[in-house]
Parts: sequence; C-alpha cells; structure tokens
Amino acid sequence: MEREQVELDAPGLDRPGTLIRYGHYGRPVLVFPSEQGRAWDYENNGMVDAVSGLVEAGRVKLYCVDSFDHLSWSDRGIPLEDRARRHEQYESWIVDQVVPAIGADSPGASDIVTTGCSLGAFHALNFALKRADLFPIAICQSGNYDSASWHAWGDRGDATYFSNPADYLPNLAGDHLEWLRNRVFLLLVVGQGDWETHPTGSLPSARSTAAALASKGIPHELDLWGHDVAHDWPWWRKQIAHHLPRFC
Repeated sequence: MEREQVELDAPGLDRPGTLIRYGHYGRPVLVFPSEQGRAWDYENNGMVDAVSGLVEAGRVKLYCVDSFDHLSWSDRGIPLEDRARRHEQYESWIVDQVVPAIGADSPGASDIVTTGCSLGAFHALNFALKRADLFPIAICQSGNYDSASWHAWGDRGDATYFSNPADYLPNLAGDHLEWLRNRVFLLLVVGQGDWETHPTGSLPSARSTAAALASKGIPHELDLWGHDVAHDWPWWRKQIAHHLPRFC
C-alpha cells in the first residue's frame, strides 16, 4: 500500500504536525486519532488494514493527522475556556495547513470525509458541523460530543460555546441551519458494552446528540451496536469496515 508521511507547520502549537497519507487514488478521508493520539495510531491499531481493500482499490485515500489534545481538551490543569482557545489553534492548523495539503495531493477529489474514534469522533463531528463546506460527511465512532463533561472547570465563554456541539447545536437556526440540512450527513456509531457509558459517556452522548440533530432536521444516522460491543479498537475496526464503503 502506498504510504507517505509529511510534517506540516503548526503555528501556535508546540511542534509541527504529522500527516500520513495511505493510498494512491480515491475519496479523501481525514482521520482524527483518539485522545492525545498521533498520526500513525490508526495504522498501529489495525484500522488501515481494516479498510485496506478500499485503499488498494483506489476508492479511498486516508489522511491521518496528529491530535494536539494534550494542549487543549486533555489539559485538566487549565479551565475549559482556555482549552477551547487552544483547540481553536488546532482548528486553524487543520483548515490552513492540512486541508490545502490534501487538496494538493488529491486535486479535483470530492469533498473530504472526516472520521475518528473516541475523542477523534468529537473532532470529526465538530469539523463537519462548523466547516461543512470542506467536510460534508462525518463517520463518528464512540464519541462524547460535550467537551464540558470532560473534567471541565472554570467559566465558559465564546471559545467554549463555538467549539462544543452540545452548546451550539441546539441553537442553530436560519439560513445556516437550512444550508446544513442540505449539505451535511453525520453518522454516529456507538456500542452498548464496556466503557461506552462509563467512564466515556459515549453512549448517552451519542443518543442526546442524535436527538438534537433530529430536532434540527439535520441528516444523520445513529447506529447502535450490541451490548457486547466495547469502546475499543477491535470493534472500531469492524465498524469502519462496515460503514466506510457507503461513502466512497
């Protein structure tokens, strides 16, 4: 399988960010790692192998990126609003550095699919809702979509509000909401087994997020897997192999 790794400048963050591309042709899929993960985690945990048939057939090109969660959502030593401000720098890196790199590597390719597991699912959903012009489809696996539930403390301001789907989604309205209804599709996949409710909160968050999306008429699907399905890589491999062919 064709593989290429590059380092991209990440202004305002603590190091350059890694982007790894798998494949030679196909629809671009931007992969966010799980919490504090690196770009190679998707490969190391068997996720690339799980969809290798699509990659080798030229249906998909995977673009796996670093997280910088250690500076933002995972830093419990700073208040939530500061975490959200740091997350905004990560958003800028994705939009200003990663997206142009994908465009240069896949000229003329169709719109980018986002995906990720656990905290990576939060990123996939959040980017799709905020930048559906770039990311009209999100495949979100075992995500918790409320950053205020992650050991948060301190006052909450605009940075938190506009970076947290649980805050801004219920208030979407007007022309922007109508545009989202015609532009985006969000797939929320979650199990009902070990660690999906405690401690991650993924199962209740997926249900509440799906309900909020339904109330706004935003196209989505909630795919609940069984009570034996855990918050873990073996199940995530099966889920992505099942769902990704739908979108490429």
